[in-house]
Amino acid sequence: MLNVAILDDYQNSALKMANWGKLSGKAKITVFNDHVHDREVLIKRLRKFQVICAMRERTPFTKEVLESLPDLKLLVTTGMRNASIDIKTASELGITVSGTEGLPYPTAELTWALILALARNITVEHQSVKEGIWQKEVGVGLKGKTLGIIGLGNLGSQVAIYGNAFGMEVIAWSQNLTSDLAKEKGAKYVSLDTLMSESDFVSIHTVLSPRTKGLIDGSKLNLMKKTSYLVNTSRGPIVDEHALIKILEDEAIAGAGLDVFDLEPMESNHPLILSDRTVITPHIGYVTRETYKIFYEQSLECVSEFLSGTPVRIINS
Repeated sequence: MLNVAILDDYQNSALKMANWGKLSGKAKITVFNDHVHDREVLIKRLRKFQVICAMRERTPFTKEVLESLPDLKLLVTTGMRNASIDIKTASELGITVSGTEGLPYPTAELTWALILALARNITVEHQSVKEGIWQKEVGVGLKGKTLGIIGLGNLGSQVAIYGNAFGMEVIAWSQNLTSDLAKEKGAKYVSLDTLMSESDFVSIHTVLSPRTKGLIDGSKLNLMKKTSYLVNTSRGPIVDEHALIKILEDEAIAGAGLDVFDLEPMESNHPLILSDRTVITPHIGYVTRETYKIFYEQSLECVSEFLSGTPVRIINS
């Protein structure tokens, strides 16, 4: 009997999104709804499992963790890229790492929800009405404003479409972007410094890598206008979190809409949560029924194929 762990199922939805009963008699499924930060506690919890199904980067699988799980044979991640898995070590240990497909548009939609929430003070007004206060803040319109997109790939391009639909001036930068490619995607190519200084809304959609970790540091944040907003639905470490906290505390920018953070889940007393200049969501860019159905059905498929000796969608690097 194969021991299979499903990790970080915060919404308790894994068993509802796919027919895990197909593995009846072949595997014992254990679902964990909580998250474990402590490495030793995590290792102790997972030591007995031959198969682990991970949800995105919620639980890192570092060299130290992988080397402490001698029974692990298959690690399935939702999505075909997972920066928190040491693929090289997994390969050296004979652990197969498989991935699933996903959907590009839910995160782009959440980006727009954050932009609108910031522009029109939706969370503030919602809470004030609940408290009996009718109209509290004055919002800003989007038409004619400048939207700066960092990373104009699948997600960034979708956000550019939305920006154009709202009548915004869309500018973009990424390390491999050209003027012609940006124009094809409905944006104008500019330097990163120009984007940071001219945008009313800066939205991050580049992939986390050694080149982009800390890309938006204090020097870049200080280029932003006092009336501008930062939105990050990509990965937390792309932005220097300490620098962002300081610039918000100094009221040097109007606010930030954040779905991703350095350490997740966050402590309830985190400065970004306590700030009255932030709109916070708990890394739900991809969290939709449509996405979860793909994630869990294909995770099940990976486990089934592994049992039959032919793993699918193997991640090699």
